[in-house]
Amino acid sequence: MVAKQHLLLALRLTLYILLALGGIALFQDHLLYFPDNPARPTVLAEARRDGLAPWPGADDYRGLLREPTGPARGTVVLFHGNAGHAGHRSWYADSLVRLGLRVILAEYPGYGSRPGKLGEASLVADAVRTVALARQHFAGPLLLAGESLGAGVAAAAVAQGTAAATGLLLITPWDRLENVARHHYPWLPVGLMLRDRYNSVASLAKFSGRVLVVVAESDGIVPARFGTALHAAAGPPKRLSVIPGADHNDWPNRIDAAWWSGAVAFLLPDQ
Repeated sequence: MVAKQHLLLALRLTLYILLALGGIALFQDHLLYFPDNPARPTVLAEARRDGLAPWPGADDYRGLLREPTGPARGTVVLFHGNAGHAGHRSWYADSLVRLGLRVILAEYPGYGSRPGKLGEASLVADAVRTVALARQHFAGPLLLAGESLGAGVAAAAVAQGTAAATGLLLITPWDRLENVARHHYPWLPVGLMLRDRYNSVASLAKFSGRVLVVVAESDGIVPARFGTALHAAAGPPKRLSVIPGADHNDWPNRIDAAWWSGAVAFLLPDQ
């Protein structure tokens, strides 16, 4: 009788664990993607107040554009992190247009009033189209930049068309999403559960352009070791920038105009 009770208890426990794992697998998009989706007129009105224009246009909105005051040295397509929307990253444009760069703040499907599905396949395919469109519209060097999730998107996009990008700026990136998931959920079989992989090490394997990896020293979301591992795996020419004392979201407050100038000088040495 006791053995039967133990067996029933073990079966119930197993069932609960399987249900919990199934729930996490089913709702993993809600653990990775946190889109903000205000109405399109709201997005565009806020963008215009920040000096940004819908790109390539209001009817075919894929992101937000800001041009430098003089001739552009090149174009930066920036893929933002997993929360909010592209309009929340106007400060990137503030920093980069001062250095003569045209900036496109790319928007993801399912974010910022754009229709579309969440998920790696959808975001990366859309990023490839955005990069191709930027190349069609603008001559000169093309840099891809990404923060956190956006670093994974940028790396995956460049893997599907290495000739399209001159260099990569990867900010608070991971090497493999699986490693970050395992860090936060060590008790779960994340290798079996993850649908979206974002394996940036594999994505950069054949990229021959310049790569600047930016790591926040005290990052509590994507620990610094994952960014340094990505840098170690990347081929030359490459550079690692560790921002002392910085966490995942406060690193912009710990750098200055000279840092941005040095970053662009490395990525565009002949411009």
